[in-house]
Amino acid sequence: MPEIILKNITKRWGKFFGVDNVSLEIPDNSFITLLGPSGCGKTTILRMIAGLETPTEGQIKIGDRVVFDSNAGINVPPNKRKVGFLFQNYALWPNMTVYQNISFGLKNIKEELPKLDVEAKQAQDMIRALQNGNKVREIIEECRDKNGKLDENKACVKLIDNFTLSMYTAKELFALKIHEASDPAAQAKEKLSQYESRLNDLKSKHKAEGEELNEKCEAVKGGKVVTQVRKLSQEEIDSRVRACSRIVKIGMFMDRYPAELSGGQQQRVAIARTLAPEPQVLFMDEPLSNLDAKLRLEMRYELQRLHLETGSTFVYVTHDQMEAMTLATRICLINNGVLQQYAAPLEVYNRPSNLFVADFVGNPSMNFIDAKGEQESDGSIRLKVLGGMDARFIPNDPMDLREWQKKRDQDAEDKQNAEKERLKKKGAVEKTNKDEVFKYHVQMVEEEDDSIQDEPVVTDSDFVLGVRPEAIGIVENGGLSSTIYGAMPTGMESTLKLRVGDYLLTSVIFGGVIYQIGQETGIEIKGKDILLFDRKSGRIVSAGSLAIG
Repeated sequence: MPEIILKNITKRWGKFFGVDNVSLEIPDNSFITLLGPSGCGKTTILRMIAGLETPTEGQIKIGDRVVFDSNAGINVPPNKRKVGFLFQNYALWPNMTVYQNISFGLKNIKEELPKLDVEAKQAQDMIRALQNGNKVREIIEECRDKNGKLDENKACVKLIDNFTLSMYTAKELFALKIHEASDPAAQAKEKLSQYESRLNDLKSKHKAEGEELNEKCEAVKGGKVVTQVRKLSQEEIDSRVRACSRIVKIGMFMDRYPAELSGGQQQRVAIARTLAPEPQVLFMDEPLSNLDAKLRLEMRYELQRLHLETGSTFVYVTHDQMEAMTLATRICLINNGVLQQYAAPLEVYNRPSNLFVADFVGNPSMNFIDAKGEQESDGSIRLKVLGGMDARFIPNDPMDLREWQKKRDQDAEDKQNAEKERLKKKGAVEKTNKDEVFKYHVQMVEEEDDSIQDEPVVTDSDFVLGVRPEAIGIVENGGLSSTIYGAMPTGMESTLKLRVGDYLLTSVIFGGVIYQIGQETGIEIKGKDILLFDRKSGRIVSAGSLAIG
């Protein structure tokens, strides 16, 4: 499977930038989730890679092939990009059976394909199945109902699943009536010799034409597989349909219509239909959003397994951060069309690049605490927090705050200059949906109306502390006194709202302890994953530990 490379991709409508100068490398065999709030541009990115949307500018490569380049005038159509697209609403044909839905796209494929000897393939599959006559009989006999009647269709599906056959070959195997023989092994052996003889005759025929058959029964000449422009044979179509249905476990529903299936089963049919043409990359646009919570969890496990079994590259769009965290090898977090962070799930959670990422990822959300202070000579940062309390932030790694701030200002100046240069180019327009520093929320006992407040004057002394709920612990003699303002036990954990003066902090406490509202308690902020953000830019400054008092 190929890697996908996006270079400076922009999509705008007039002066509105849906995607703004996004560059991205999606490695081979990875599971990438495009995560962000509604309208942030994640589906637009997916559609541009698939060819369903045309970028305004930039370049897209799938493997070694450039499929879009605004400068070179290249725009390969979607059906030539060898990608599969799984839509949010499944888009199944209601008047077609499951089998017809999965096979629909395969009938229209006409491209350069290996020259396949279908008869030899069937003979080879029969030889593999006939190696064990007793197993064939055992599989078929399992398909009798309580009255002893044999279900031929069920038997054929079981033969397909056990021996990786097409339906045509499974029916041929069933018709040999090995299950009715007094000695299944002997009858299977007798039939086996007939199929071996047939396969040898076919190989001799190819040899006379200067060809050989490889293990897939494809014709090979001069060490290379012979190809020809053709459609898929019925045997190939059936084999692909059965293989995909086996992967997603819907082999028994082939004759049903979509209306006769549950939501989860319809989802599996949609996945099988997407996999059948053997796409290089599989795109999924919020495919689980129509399912209930329990089924959604089950399907996440199925998608994980599917990713490993197919070895495909998955690109998955979601606004559900739990899906992104549990499924992805890397998360691509987007806001206002701009790439915010592209990293492994735990890195995004533990070391968010800015205030937006910190707030968006994590449930319950991160606690934000306004802080004001300066760096001391020992490298720690003295702060005033929570209405005037003294605190000290100790970075995990040595850092010079003034140097960090100088680099921040230089980066801002460089970005401004680059934007001025861009606007000088012919056809360039100014972005109306301006990028702004994320407005984080500080929890207060009595919330103030932000709309009537003046914008604060932010200086280099202004910071924001980010504290995950699990970093706040309940201890008898904690350094910080608080009152339990709210408690929500769920069995294995409790989510607490803790009042400290006029401020509220969210804490997650693991275990089945019951807490009473109004109870006085001490708390501590523990661990080395406390985050310090720069209030001016919203960017992360450092991770470290925090001591209050």
